[in-house]
Amino acid sequence: MLTENQLSPQSEIHYSCYYTRNRGGEQFIPEHAFSYQISGNLTLTSADKVYTSGPGDFRLSRRNQLVKFLKEPPPGGEFKSVSIFLDQSTLRNFSIEYGYKAGKSYEGDSIIQLKPNPLYKSFMDSLQPYEHLPQPADKNLLALKLREAILILLQRNPELKDVLFDFSEPGKIDLEGFMNKNYHFNVQLKRFAYLTGRSLATFKRDFEKIFHITPSRWLQQKRLQEAHYQIKEQGKAPSDIYLELGFEDLSHFSYAFKKTYGVAPSRLL
Repeated sequence: MLTENQLSPQSEIHYSCYYTRNRGGEQFIPEHAFSYQISGNLTLTSADKVYTSGPGDFRLSRRNQLVKFLKEPPPGGEFKSVSIFLDQSTLRNFSIEYGYKAGKSYEGDSIIQLKPNPLYKSFMDSLQPYEHLPQPADKNLLALKLREAILILLQRNPELKDVLFDFSEPGKIDLEGFMNKNYHFNVQLKRFAYLTGRSLATFKRDFEKIFHITPSRWLQQKRLQEAHYQIKEQGKAPSDIYLELGFEDLSHFSYAFKKTYGVAPSRLL
C-alpha cells in the first residue's frame, strides 16, 4: 500500500511498532516531530534526499514535508520508534512565554538528524508510560512533556529556533521545479497546491499555463515516462517500481502503461 497518509496521531505522543515484515508507504508531515529510533531501521526519502535512522538515532522531522518511508524490523525482532509532535499552538504559546523568535528562514534538510545526547535518551524513556495512558491522555501531562521536549531541543541545538518558531505557511514557489521533484508522491492536488503556496484553483490555473495540460494527466504521463525508462533502460521489474512512482496498485499501473505504450510493462524486460 502506498497512498497518502497524513501523519496526525490522536495524541501528541506516538509509538510505531511492527513485527517481522517491512512496511513502506508515504506520508505528509503536518507538524514538527521529535523522534527516537528504538529498534529496527527507518528510511525516509524526500524529493531530493534519503535519510536513514538506526537504533539509538534521534531526528526532528520538519512540518509540511512529503516523505516516503520504509520501516524495517531487525531479524527476529520488531521495529519500534517513538515520536512527540510539536503542534503550532504549543510552539506559539512557548514563543510568547519565553521570547523565542525565528531569526531567519531555515533552508536545510527536511529531516534533521540530531547527535545522540543523554538528555534526549532520558526524555524519550520518560515517554514510555504515556503509551499506556487512556486516550485522550491527560492534556496537562502532555502539555508538560511538549514543553520539556522544546526546552531540551533548544538547549542542545539553539539554532533550531529558526525551525520551531517559523510560523509562516508555504509561500508561492516555482511550480514547475516543485512538480518535477515531487510528481512521484501520490497525494491529492490540494496538497500540491498548499505546498506550492496556492489555492487549488490558482494551482490548476498556473499549472495549465506552464505545462499546457491538466495536473492529473501530466502526473500520469510523467510517472509512466519514468516507469518506461526504469523498466527498459534499467531493467527494473514493474512490481518493484509502481509504488515508488505514485501508483496505488499494480493492476492500475499495468493498465495505464499498456494503454499508453501498447504493451504490458512486463513485456519490456
